[in-house]
Amino acid sequence: MFPQKRYLTSRIDREIPPDLQLFLWQAVDRLGNDADYLQVFRFSAMSGMQQIIHSQEDPNMRMVYLIPSDEPITAKIYILADEGYATMLFAEEY
Repeated sequence: MFPQKRYLTSRIDREIPPDLQLFLWQAVDRLGNDADYLQVFRFSAMSGMQQIIHSQEDPNMRMVYLIPSDEPITAKIYILADEGYATMLFAEEY
């Protein structure tokens, strides 16, 4: 199970809408005990939609989500789990 104490960087807070932040946490929660310590989310625009590709290595998993969006973003976001907490951050902040 993924840690309950959850944090995000100030840049995530500024640049990622709260509804998308919540969506990412929920995507990880849906994995239950199969969630790896590193969750990867790749954001891109696709035909006026926000495409999010969610992946992890162990066990290998890949999900693709399409969400209606007026302003799709392009980014790579990680959620890293450590002892007792998890942090959401942009890949370049790692």
